[in-house]
Amino acid sequence: VEGISDENAVNRMNTKANHMAWIAGAITAARYEMAEGLGVGLKAKSLELFEGHSGLKENEKYPSLSEIKKDWDAITPLLMEKFSEVSTEKLDTEFEMMPGAKMTWYDLYSFMMYREANHMGQMALYRRLMGYDAIKYM
Repeated sequence: VEGISDENAVNRMNTKANHMAWIAGAITAARYEMAEGLGVGLKAKSLELFEGHSGLKENEKYPSLSEIKKDWDAITPLLMEKFSEVSTEKLDTEFEMMPGAKMTWYDLYSFMMYREANHMGQMALYRRLMGYDAIKYM
């Protein structure tokens, strides 16, 4: 999100695609959800629009990327710490994702990380299409 203007954060480039503010907010909200499953009781400050994995809401004002980044910066070290401590037993535990659909915590977290990577790829493409420098991973 570094260097992206507030205007471009919500620029969908005349497509039906999610804008960068939604993408950044959605993956940040997912990090809070993963952390909650590992016992972190922290709630995001600016992410109410993303509860329940809701899609893009037309005509809504989304948090700025700087607000979303504050939430990202608050949860990321806590999530990393919890992932380093999580037991194999917890990861192998099945739960009911929805009626009739069971999965393990490992499967859920693997999917959520896959989803995050896909969203980051979308953001990387937006950056390039809007004339920004490529994403820097370090």
